[in-house]
Amino acid sequence: MTGFAEPGASRDGYGDALLDMAGDERVVVLEADLGKSTKSCHFRAKYPERTFCLGIAEQNMALVGAGLAEAGKVPFASTFAIFSERAFEQFRNGIARTGLVVHLCGSHGGMHTGQDGSSAQSTEDLGIFRTLPEVTVMTPCDRNSSRSLTKKLLDHPKPSYTRTARNKTREIYTKEEAEALEIGKASVLREGTDASIIACGVMVERALEAADRLAERGIEAAVIDMHTIKPIDRGAIIRAANCGAIVTAEDHSVIGGLGSAVAEVLVEEAPTMMRMIGVRDKFGESGSPSDIMDKMGLTSENIESKVEDLLSK
Repeated sequence: MTGFAEPGASRDGYGDALLDMAGDERVVVLEADLGKSTKSCHFRAKYPERTFCLGIAEQNMALVGAGLAEAGKVPFASTFAIFSERAFEQFRNGIARTGLVVHLCGSHGGMHTGQDGSSAQSTEDLGIFRTLPEVTVMTPCDRNSSRSLTKKLLDHPKPSYTRTARNKTREIYTKEEAEALEIGKASVLREGTDASIIACGVMVERALEAADRLAERGIEAAVIDMHTIKPIDRGAIIRAANCGAIVTAEDHSVIGGLGSAVAEVLVEEAPTMMRMIGVRDKFGESGSPSDIMDKMGLTSENIESKVEDLLSK
């Protein structure tokens, strides 16, 4: 992998992908007054006749998307992650339960959102949508992976929820590497036999930083980008357990998110010592992204500490 190159935001990758897919006339885009923020605005500027602006009405947006899917279109709808929760019942009953393929993107998820404060910092979105039968849930780690995984939803047979981030992160994948990503298949960014760090979204960058510092002390930790939370790559988790120590890292509640999903696999298939890094049953607050992430323990230093704690057992 490329390591750290010029930064971009995963929400930009979502906007890139919409333009990439514009040649397919089935693609339609839905907005809830936030296209400038979710980056669907670029598609709207070029293809206004295939863009539906629903205003601050996320529940309506979900059901309009369902109707468009029923008519043979492939709808891509977006809003802030926190507002996607408003439309959960409509997504459940009008989309997931009926098997209609609508792709919902929730931007500005997690504590990484920063100054917007606790009312805008969704830390439960992945867990909420993960409960729905036959719904794919993803959270890419950088612009290129977001672009690639969003494009692969074009012919995906199931509805989906994708979380993207407001703020820039380092480039983890080149464009060529990102194109090789597959929905439902984890990406091993670094090999290691002492411990495995399974991360998603903005925490992938921090997992790689932690692994680099651990290696300086002779601890070889694997780093796995679990960009698809559902269907989760059970095989990758079972293989990761061979080292005997797993740390998960997510900018999301530890209740219902990546850590929970990994633990569900381990308890059935490969019981393993494990630690979870994530939001610990609390709301956020306003502040810079780095300050809030530090306060919540969403840091590379905390990942290091958890790995060393497990290896000391």
